[in-house]
Amino acid sequence: MSNSFRFFLVLFLGGRCGALVSAAPAGRDVGRLYMETCSGCHGADMRGGKAPSLLGREWKHGGDDAALERSIREGYPESGMPAFRETLNPAEVHGLIALMRETGTRTTDPLGALADGLPLEPQRSEEHAYRFETVVEGLEVPWSFVFLPDGRILVTERAGRLRVIEGGRLAPEPVRGTPPVVARQESGLMAVAVDPDYARNGWVYLTFSDPGPQGSSMNKIVRGRLRDGAWIDQQTVFALDPTQYPRSYVLYGGRLVFQGEYLFFGIGERGMEEGTTGKAQDLRSPFGKIHRVYRDGRIPADNPFGRTRDAWPSIWAVGVRNPQGLTIDRATGNLWETEHGPRGGDELNHIRVGRNYGWPLITYGINYDGTPVSDRTAAPGLEQPVINWTPSIAVSAIEFYDGDRFPRWRGQLFVGSLAQQKLLRVVLEGDRVVHREELFRGLGRIRDIKTAPDGSLYVAFERVGKPGRLVRLVAVKEQRRKD
Repeated sequence: MSNSFRFFLVLFLGGRCGALVSAAPAGRDVGRLYMETCSGCHGADMRGGKAPSLLGREWKHGGDDAALERSIREGYPESGMPAFRETLNPAEVHGLIALMRETGTRTTDPLGALADGLPLEPQRSEEHAYRFETVVEGLEVPWSFVFLPDGRILVTERAGRLRVIEGGRLAPEPVRGTPPVVARQESGLMAVAVDPDYARNGWVYLTFSDPGPQGSSMNKIVRGRLRDGAWIDQQTVFALDPTQYPRSYVLYGGRLVFQGEYLFFGIGERGMEEGTTGKAQDLRSPFGKIHRVYRDGRIPADNPFGRTRDAWPSIWAVGVRNPQGLTIDRATGNLWETEHGPRGGDELNHIRVGRNYGWPLITYGINYDGTPVSDRTAAPGLEQPVINWTPSIAVSAIEFYDGDRFPRWRGQLFVGSLAQQKLLRVVLEGDRVVHREELFRGLGRIRDIKTAPDGSLYVAFERVGKPGRLVRLVAVKEQRRKD
């Protein structure tokens, strides 16, 4: 924290709020407190991320000091904002408000000089050189994308639009007739995937947050076809009775991945810890699980809990918190998942049939308000993550690269990050990580990663406060050095 801001904070707390501060213990360093408590959602620079910017003039629940104090102390759990009344004293609450005020008045855009551009020069990783090429720009939170056999690309925008890229151009109008979604906090239109037999049957799959009664919502998976710019022939693949929808807008999961006749998908715990702890361990609930169904939604008879009384029949694995990435290693057929912890405890997991991945019985993270989730990081019968990221990187999509343009990357896992905005390359031997490399960071929140039919690597970026983009990494031929 700068000396000038320390002086400002002393004046603020010692003058205008002196009576309050004298009646309460002095608070901890609010700069450090913000980074530990708030930056994971609102961004290290307060410009927003998973949660909105703290620097604007528009506040959903009011922007005066009383409203901000109420938001910090009581929270809005249905929107993912925890309550900090038990962990922050009055001085610390008011110090955080002061920090927001002061930062908002002195902040200019340090990224403006970059002119929103990607690096023009070739980039060098440990194994390959590559350059960035923009495929399209102007996307609003591009959550997921998929390649069609005819060369088109489908992209979901979280606000509820399915977009088509054809011939390197973004069609000006979204696909007509897609299902309505709730678009709030983490909810919206999420994954898009195509049937392995798409060339024959034309099925396209979508995951979205389906609106329910009294402001509730829940993951729903449908499939349909595209014809003349319209969504037709919709069928439901997975859905709950709307009376079971929670009034929460966080922890959906939502990824889709096919393996032969089967469709795997993840569903998060669907709420903050104080309201949902235990659902990931409850076989009667679909929340906090990895699921397997046939492509049309039927339940396979050999699912691991199909004969367990009252168990949700599509469950494949249990004990996950918020699965953000889901992919198949085509070389081995193994299923892999990444998930968000709360504060800390992001995970990479090898998902095996019937296994329990521990949430919330074991975790390396803590609650957003700083209180413990569990006193254990390991326990008998519960799986350990292959990678644990603490502090959290807000891990996102994952992809095993299987193209030919980057031969020394083939079979390696690429991992995206939202909060830290970086792309990681992970080399695995079985379930053991033998090497990691950070390819780049700071270009945007990585929402999806895919190997393209031509062997290049595509990445979808969300950029807070700016249009998102779809970018590809193209191999650069390297010149041999002459000795």
